[in-house]
Amino acid sequence: MTRPQLDHLRELRHKALEGGGSERVKAQHEKGKLTARERIARLLDPDTFVEIDALVLNRGVDPAAGTPAFLGDGVVTGHGKIDGRDLFVFSQDFTVFGGSLGKGHAEKICKVMDLALKTGLPVVGLNDSGGARIQEGVVSLGGYADIFLRNTLASGVVPQVSAILGPCAGGAVYSPAITDFVLMVDKTSTMYVTGPNVVKTVTKEEVSHDDLGGAHVHNEKSGVAHFLAADDDDCLAMIRRLMGYLPANNLAEPPRAAPSDPTDRADADLDALIPDAPNKPYDVKEVISRVVDAESFFEVHERFAANVVVGFARLSGFPVGVIANQPAVLAGVLDMNASVKAARFIRFCDAFNIPLVTFEDVPGFMPGTAQEHGGIIRHGAKLLYAYCEATVPKLTVILRKAYGGAYDVMSSKHIRGDLNLAWPTAEIAVMGPQGAVEIIYKKEISQAQDPKAKEAELVKEYTSTFANPYVAASRGYIDDVIEPHETRQRLIAGLQLLRTKRDKNPPKKHGNIPL
Repeated sequence: MTRPQLDHLRELRHKALEGGGSERVKAQHEKGKLTARERIARLLDPDTFVEIDALVLNRGVDPAAGTPAFLGDGVVTGHGKIDGRDLFVFSQDFTVFGGSLGKGHAEKICKVMDLALKTGLPVVGLNDSGGARIQEGVVSLGGYADIFLRNTLASGVVPQVSAILGPCAGGAVYSPAITDFVLMVDKTSTMYVTGPNVVKTVTKEEVSHDDLGGAHVHNEKSGVAHFLAADDDDCLAMIRRLMGYLPANNLAEPPRAAPSDPTDRADADLDALIPDAPNKPYDVKEVISRVVDAESFFEVHERFAANVVVGFARLSGFPVGVIANQPAVLAGVLDMNASVKAARFIRFCDAFNIPLVTFEDVPGFMPGTAQEHGGIIRHGAKLLYAYCEATVPKLTVILRKAYGGAYDVMSSKHIRGDLNLAWPTAEIAVMGPQGAVEIIYKKEISQAQDPKAKEAELVKEYTSTFANPYVAASRGYIDDVIEPHETRQRLIAGLQLLRTKRDKNPPKKHGNIPL
């Protein structure tokens, strides 16, 4: 090999590293954003990134027409490691054609996604793009469709994570939407199908980019995003933490960490955590944090449908997916958004062999015309379907209320719950004592000399007879009634027993979840 040949290769490699040039890199930094390569460097373990297709050139190069040549075509692709575990990554480069997607750009992303499926490795996409490259016309649209197909085929096979680190508009939003987790950055990232100008033209509404599709909008209102980051660094750190709970693919086991907490740790404060008054709220996150390994709970969808809490945690180092009703928000009732939020999380965990731990305190489904007309039956059925379909170990602890259909839905024994425990404070009934008495004894109460006293007497009687865990336990619907401080040990023992669990659904192409 001659010296000029080596020099030429090195020159090309150096040119590929320049992106859109120093001025555009400076502009990126002035917006508070990292460059595509800086993001990869901070996401991955040091010196583990191996680039693929650095020498791909954008199509239609014509400097005279304002289309200069850029090596890499606006996206950096390759593979590397997070905490020593392999994954594929692509990072769009906003300094080159605004990160817009052309044919070569799309082919590079498709290549790493194809490799990810072949090798059984996760894919992380760092999105920062102006959308389809208009100069390439329908070819760029075809490139998006090629990516969408691969997102769909990879769904449930390898974990897919999307970070929105700048604009994401039009058809481009559907690739992140198909992936498992979406992260957005406050003040710098946006997602919308149609931008403010189109909205104004069509609907006459005037709205800013941030108010239309900013990070807070999608974390709090739409539920499109699962995590809200303060800046690029915060976002990349979140991805690193998230990947620590996930297996490489659907045939692998989730990665166990060294236990950070004694297996036999018992927290006596749990015994007094549930308020004496049945309508008094408490924070279920305090229950979660006292039961799981210390500092291991990583909440997902924290700002959306807060009446249900979902997230990852560890028990004796083993990853689990946690689903918990939140009495501190809407009394923990299940509404449309909470049902969909929990259902999606359950299906992800089931797809990737992550056991489910459910903490239940639910008075039922949200009543009202808005919920009924909005489809609470359909959305609630999604949650029921997700729990029924799941074949991973399913462990449930009823903390307090388990009323009506919500008792059935929340991983009950009847829908293949493997270990169902209850605290002594559990109330398992068709409905709350007050409502039940008003229906059952309506005539008797109205005819009593002192209706209020009679009602109170009947409520007390109903509570002692039905609003407790012992009727359910007597029928085997609850495996055991435990003292709250025993919860951690019992769940860990249950998980260890269920590690060899084998369950399956009837052969079929796929079910018809009520979307």
